[in-house]
Amino acid sequence: MKIRKSTYRPWPALAVLCLANFLILLDTSVVNTAAPDLMRSLNTGIDGFLWILNGYLLALGSLLVAFARLGDRCGPRRIFLVGLVTFTVASVLCGIGQSSGQVVAARVLQGIGAAAMLPQALTIIAGIFPARRRGAAFGVFAAVAGIAAVSGPTLGGLLITAQGWQWIFFLNVPIGLAGLLFGLRLVPEVRNGARHRFDAGGMVLATAGLVLMVYSLVEGERYRWGTVAGWLTIPRLLIASAVLLTAFVLWERRQPEPLLPLALFGNRAFTVATSITMITSFALYGFLLVFVIETQTLLGMSPAMSGVTALPWTLALSAVAPVTGRLTDRVGGRPLLVGGLLFYALGVIGVATLPGAHATAADFILPLIALGIGMGAAIAPATTEALRDVPGPLAASASGVLNTARQLGGALGAAVTGAVLQSRLATTLAAAAQHNAGQLPPGQRAPFVAGFIGAAQHGLQLGAGQHAGVQPPPGLPDDQADHFGRLVTDTFADAFLPAARTTLFVVAGVLLAGALLAMLLRPSHTRSPETEPEQATADAARHTP
Repeated sequence: MKIRKSTYRPWPALAVLCLANFLILLDTSVVNTAAPDLMRSLNTGIDGFLWILNGYLLALGSLLVAFARLGDRCGPRRIFLVGLVTFTVASVLCGIGQSSGQVVAARVLQGIGAAAMLPQALTIIAGIFPARRRGAAFGVFAAVAGIAAVSGPTLGGLLITAQGWQWIFFLNVPIGLAGLLFGLRLVPEVRNGARHRFDAGGMVLATAGLVLMVYSLVEGERYRWGTVAGWLTIPRLLIASAVLLTAFVLWERRQPEPLLPLALFGNRAFTVATSITMITSFALYGFLLVFVIETQTLLGMSPAMSGVTALPWTLALSAVAPVTGRLTDRVGGRPLLVGGLLFYALGVIGVATLPGAHATAADFILPLIALGIGMGAAIAPATTEALRDVPGPLAASASGVLNTARQLGGALGAAVTGAVLQSRLATTLAAAAQHNAGQLPPGQRAPFVAGFIGAAQHGLQLGAGQHAGVQPPPGLPDDQADHFGRLVTDTFADAFLPAARTTLFVVAGVLLAGALLAMLLRPSHTRSPETEPEQATADAARHTP
């Protein structure tokens, strides 16, 4: 790999790349904290909010491999800087958006910018660091990613409370401009000397299939898993998604330079570790969705307090991740992944079994510490195991696939848990409303029940003190209106707790499946002999002047 002939310093360049990586991963989680405020301000429900979250994740996940190949053709530094500009402009558009549609469109543009940056950063790091320092550089890069992903609730909560939800996006602007300024000065151009074909057909098939799949999962409950419009139904959309993704696999098998080299999946360690990466990301974003709604809507916490409540999670992950990264080379990834995923599941179950509407921030401390330890123990070993035995010529593609799996796992996590939560709430809200309506005068019972049923069917609007958007009938005396409001609060709590627990148990179940999957990894942590010559050749090529 050739580096442009100019003086460069690898560690300052790494700092710029880590800054961009922090923004990319922060924006995958910080939006969760703003869920109630966004839904209230933009007059949308859970389904609308999920598209604000998933528009970014879907664009990021589906375009990573394509932009990795584009970086090979045009130069990674150039694509990285264009992506940073795109991300910064999109952040401004997110902050000034006046409707959910405008914010979703801006979030998709943000995801495109992030997809342009992330694979170039990995390529540049591999090119500017010698082999003996590359592991440390990737360790720093991965640690920043983990910290960014889980610091979103804390940082987002403080910003939303102090300035409003718009500032979770406006924060990116000065950081993005600083990254652009220092990137122009400090990040060198890196070339591998080869030119590759661009698999446009594969990109179209994969993106279309993934969009239809996530749309169906997000909107399925809203349409009762039936008709969307005319002949268009949710089952037909899911079938179309499966057909497109199958066509993508068949297309890739016939391409001389596919976006997704299927030979990678002949490597058991890569396949298992990539699946575990998707599982941990699924759990992260699925858990965040429930956690934010529970703390801010059910428990009435401010966004700042909700973020502070999540702080034990952030601190535990930050302490554990660097240690397990170094331990992987000594003991192998299998025991760390199995133990980490079990701890992760234990933390999720701990939150699911908290004392409900009477829980305090202190009740979350131990479950979130377990969750942070588990997540920290799983991040670095999964990446190391995935890439350990990949031949040098496939290393760049493997990194792109791994990052794609991480982002798609997040999109699926938010979509699936959102669908489970909405489905369960549609049932539990109706039952709780019917049960509690007996405490109201006869004339108020029907509007009370109809309000909850309608809210569940048309997209819940959640926020502190709002509780599904069910309001007292107009003209009630103050004492009756107060009683009606308290009963709304109680009914929402009665309905939300069982729905949230079911959803979190689904997340924990996925993590336990991941722990079983991790048992398939080889106990040995040595590099396979057949890949060493190829890796040595690749290392030498990277430093050819």
